[in-house]
Amino acid sequence: MKKITKLKICNWSLLAFTIAILISGIQLEATHSIGLTSVWIHILIGVLFIGMAGYHVYLHFGKSNWFSKFRKQKSQVTRVLWWIALVTLISGIVAMIHWVTTFSHAPIGGVHGKLGFLMIILSFGHITKRIKFFKDKKM
Repeated sequence: MKKITKLKICNWSLLAFTIAILISGIQLEATHSIGLTSVWIHILIGVLFIGMAGYHVYLHFGKSNWFSKFRKQKSQVTRVLWWIALVTLISGIVAMIHWVTTFSHAPIGGVHGKLGFLMIILSFGHITKRIKFFKDKKM
């Protein structure tokens, strides 16, 4: 399979996961993270989302030093998105560990939620700038 085809499949999957994580995040905010099922669904979608995002970066940069690659990016949105994504991931892991051990919402979960919404906004900016890639029918 060509790299461009892999990237198209990955990007469309990321778009679906972005919408799914946004919906589950809004649902958690609206219900104050009450309900085991909704939290587990959010965690599952988040794991799939971050896995696909990692694959997306891998398709672009391979196994090289991603930190140096992002530092050299022309797009400030992409550079900021990288750092917000990392902090969101770390805060999500901490929030998940707290939630799994106590089954209660922690302040770090609130921080993670706000960072996650910022990440989604930046992701839509990242997507919008590259909308021609999604419209292109060639694979």
